[in-house]
Amino acid sequence: MRKKYFVSIVFLFAILTKAMTQPDVWQINVDLKKQGKPLKPVWAHFGYDEPNYTYMKDGKKLLSEIAALSPVPVYVRCHNLLTTGDGTAALKWGSTNAYTEDANGNPVYDWRIVDSIVDTYIQRGMKPLVEIGFMPEAMSTHPQPYRHYWKPGVKYDSIYTGWTYPPKDYEKWGELIYQWVKHSIKRYGEAEVKTWLWEVWNEPNIGYWKGTQEEFFMIYDYAADAVKRALPAALIGGPSTTGPGWDKAAGWLKIFLLHCAEGKNYATGKKGVPLDFISFHAKGSPKVVSGHVQMNMAPQLKDVAKGFEIVAASPFKQLPIFITEFDPEGCAACGMTTNPENAYRNGTMYSSYTASSFARLYDLAEKYKVNLEGATSWSFEFENQKWFDGFRDLATNGIDKPVLNVFRMYGLMKGNRINVQNANEILLDSLLKNSIRGNQPDIHALATADKTSTSVMVWNYHDADVTDEPSPVKLIIKNIPAKKVLLQHYRIDANHSNAYEVWKKMGSPQNVTEEQYKILETEGQLQLLQSPSWISTAKGEAVIELSLPRQGVSLIKLDY
Repeated sequence: MRKKYFVSIVFLFAILTKAMTQPDVWQINVDLKKQGKPLKPVWAHFGYDEPNYTYMKDGKKLLSEIAALSPVPVYVRCHNLLTTGDGTAALKWGSTNAYTEDANGNPVYDWRIVDSIVDTYIQRGMKPLVEIGFMPEAMSTHPQPYRHYWKPGVKYDSIYTGWTYPPKDYEKWGELIYQWVKHSIKRYGEAEVKTWLWEVWNEPNIGYWKGTQEEFFMIYDYAADAVKRALPAALIGGPSTTGPGWDKAAGWLKIFLLHCAEGKNYATGKKGVPLDFISFHAKGSPKVVSGHVQMNMAPQLKDVAKGFEIVAASPFKQLPIFITEFDPEGCAACGMTTNPENAYRNGTMYSSYTASSFARLYDLAEKYKVNLEGATSWSFEFENQKWFDGFRDLATNGIDKPVLNVFRMYGLMKGNRINVQNANEILLDSLLKNSIRGNQPDIHALATADKTSTSVMVWNYHDADVTDEPSPVKLIIKNIPAKKVLLQHYRIDANHSNAYEVWKKMGSPQNVTEEQYKILETEGQLQLLQSPSWISTAKGEAVIELSLPRQGVSLIKLDY
């Protein structure tokens, strides 16, 4: 009897606590007269470890879909573009054999695999964010062991083999980059290559670089000099460090910027080094708590905030910033079987997290008054893997996951950013400190408008992967310059834009029939919650009421 009484009291307390922290209705106001700057498509950047997936069947299919969802050219970044090997694809591995040496130690350049990768991008109107790395075997100071055979569950550090070391000859390293840029100009034209971004290496502050910090500056200087000699208008940047929120990583970024501003250029002997953009990475930190996944957005946003703070205090505060990896955690190829904290990746938790975290980038850029140009989602696809195996990817076996539909929503938003008033929003400072914990979910919105349309993305996100009742939201849009508008309501939830839930209802098959594939392909697309409808405005105001499930995302689009 006492136990029953205690349980009832606890249940009642939980209900009262929830009532005290959540409103009956979440009211979000959007006033079209309160317009800001154009909303930059910072989300139109994607990347992955395995370059040889690029020209494979599902790789080509997904790249076509990514290109189609964006109104601007999408930038694509991948590792291993200079890694030695025969082009065999594997998890966290890829190769192009771009550089080898003959018996006399003379360079041999072979651009065939590199070309097949870049051709795939160019054919789709995409732009390479060219990652200059990794070290060819013939050039490495510690070439053996070189090829790794990592798989999920194996110690992550085992991937850091001969390709992570400095070159034996920095002049040869520089000449390799020079020849690469000249070859690219010959194949694609100077006007095209001028629009690319060239970034030196990847995360040199951790295992991806086995040299010293000074040796990294040397490979950067020689690469930057080579790029500029081949094409003075080319855009070169770095240092692509990870974790500016860590003290040591913050020091790396600061010292690199100081080196570029005032240091000795190892390639030319002069003062200063070319730097056209600044790049760094930011990651979250999920874990399993009490039997469920608990996300943690705070470390990711703290990394961004610290990176912006460092840039804003540097001589390069006006330069474009590219967060060339921006993700909920660090290992895309670690599935949920070996890493249960990654179980968020198949369903709507990944999509609502993405909606919320990418939207906050605009707030952080405004706060620090920096020039954010792009944030790369390090998520692509993995060929010949199990269906919905919990990799951090946008599609599985050619079928789109819910998260890809968030980027489709972003692609539909155009015009200037509009101020959003939400009395119950979780403030940015709180997000940076605590992420989304406790009883209050992150129900908030991002809005844009141009002369003929308004778009409002609304999400219901929480760090805890537990079910809850849908939340009623009243969206009030004011000062609409039309008496009638066409309402289109797109939705990502358990029943819309969600091939994963449909696949589970099929019995989670690993051998999908042709008919099942077609159904999943359709269900993976962005879907409307209801048929488009014309609605009247009252004195330029529209009121749209919706019930938004936990981890759901809506895009309200008005055309007029």
